[in-house]
Amino acid sequence: MKEYHVLNLGAGVQSTALFLLAREPEQRVRFDLAIFADIGEEPAAVYAHLEHLRALGTPPIWVRSAGSLGDDLMHGRNRTGQRFASIPAFTKDSSGKVGVVRRQCTKEYKIEVVNKAIRRELLGLKPRQRIPSEVVVYQYFGISTDEAGRAERGKKRFEGVRHTVPVYPLIEMGWSRKDCSAYFLKSSCVFCPYRTNQSWVNLKRSDPEGWNRAVEIDAVLRDKNSVVTRGFRQELFVHRSCVPLDMIDFAALSPNALEPMTTGECHGMCGN
Repeated sequence: MKEYHVLNLGAGVQSTALFLLAREPEQRVRFDLAIFADIGEEPAAVYAHLEHLRALGTPPIWVRSAGSLGDDLMHGRNRTGQRFASIPAFTKDSSGKVGVVRRQCTKEYKIEVVNKAIRRELLGLKPRQRIPSEVVVYQYFGISTDEAGRAERGKKRFEGVRHTVPVYPLIEMGWSRKDCSAYFLKSSCVFCPYRTNQSWVNLKRSDPEGWNRAVEIDAVLRDKNSVVTRGFRQELFVHRSCVPLDMIDFAALSPNALEPMTTGECHGMCGN
């Protein structure tokens, strides 16, 4: 039996925690690779964070895309040239009743992108070629105990799908999103954008060297001659306020606000 272990990486708190767990010596979780399905519309901080994870070296991260969802919406097309893949936008009829448009974007720009990378690149299959009977692909998702319902919906998507097994390590470990955040900060670098305001304050007070390093890296993110800024039109910051780290008045901010991607992973089916 040939097994493949793949992390669906959304680059948010939970999937990042899984990614870092796979780097531990004891390897509480193990992946052959992680796949990030890029819709082309993530916040700049997410892309900067993704590049940081890729720089760690292992597990390898594949970034794959079906194109820019925003551009396709603007021009009324999807990747097949047909009508655009709708997002769950709100609408209102003549009576004032509010509804939600059927969502297609997750399937076309996330799920299918990951599945195509697995089939074509990881397994080396041709279009419509069946997965060999001796192959099993384990797909890992960063879904925590406070999203158990989301995991159950995910399992239903895999019902009847041969050779693919969904895995939810965080639920198996009994980890909530809060546990992931705590682990992530414990394992993260001093300039990690996930820090709460209180965490930044603690870093500044207890680790002056680490604080100065964070300030230095924050400034590099806006250096037009830095390779980090290549491809970005907007300036990058390590703090959600988009203010240089050494100019922030933390006393005026909420101490427990997560920075900057508390919603870096969709609470529906989009992120992982």
